Amino acid sequence: RYFDVGIAEAHAVCFAAGLATSGFRPVCAIYSTFLQRAYDQVVHDVVVQELPVIFCMDRAGFVGDDGPTHMGLYDIAYLRTLPNFTLMAPSTEAELLPMLEHALSRSGPVGIRYPRGSTTGRHERVPAPVVHGKAEVLHRGRDVAILAYGTTLDVALDAFDRETANLAEADAGITVVNARFAKPLDGALLLELARDHSHLITLEEHSLAGGFGSAVAEFVSDHELNVQVERLGVSNVLVQHDSQDKQRSLFGLTSDALAARIAQIRTGGLEPPIGTADRPGSPWLTRATARRG
Repeated sequence: RYFDVGIAEAHAVCFAAGLATSGFRPVCAIYSTFLQRAYDQVVHDVVVQELPVIFCMDRAGFVGDDGPTHMGLYDIAYLRTLPNFTLMAPSTEAELLPMLEHALSRSGPVGIRYPRGSTTGRHERVPAPVVHGKAEVLHRGRDVAILAYGTTLDVALDAFDRETANLAEADAGITVVNARFAKPLDGALLLELARDHSHLITLEEHSLAGGFGSAVAEFVSDHELNVQVERLGVSNVLVQHDSQDKQRSLFGLTSDALAARIAQIRTGGLEPPIGTADRPGSPWLTRATARRG
């Protein structure tokens, strides 16, 4: 059954919580940016009571011409701090259904974020089974590992194709990971990647402050891992009206920018190319590192 509660986000979350207390499995479908208006209800009516409410967050990431009020760039940050809250993001349309099925198997609150529009379809595949807290390794290489959250996996796979096209050794390419979960992280995989790689690059259509990359950097710091983390995402600015493609380009979330950075790492370059560090929206303004040991 479907209930349209109108433009009443706080009521929508309370309503979903009430259904959950009565034994139903409610799915609260809402824009990422509008769930902000019901954050108090998420905390006190869902999380505190440990209710199995599923939040399907549409418009997560860049939304194009709808402007700053509709950008879904903060949901990972404001939800991953909450105890027992699971956060997932499908990389393709085909992966959304198994994630929803997995969410229905959980006994606590779950958030699933996905973007406006559709995925490109360039890398559509039959999704692997969803295992709680486990990422999916699509390609294994060395030196550099890309951890892509959500539909940024398309960018990672395009960069992988460019990087490996002319390599003689099959295992000389980069590692590409479909992260799937921002909470819980796949800690076992992160420990493994830190042993075999010098760089971990995280990709997300989300604020760098508090996002998926922050979670990875925190894990690396907490476990004193000897690996460099570079986070690509949205710097601490309000994103203005534009097309989604131009917004992604502005923040370096393109295969061109990622492939260029990987090539630079592999040739020993640690500093940004001349003239790029001070460019508005440059990925070098959003670069952060965490290295211990």
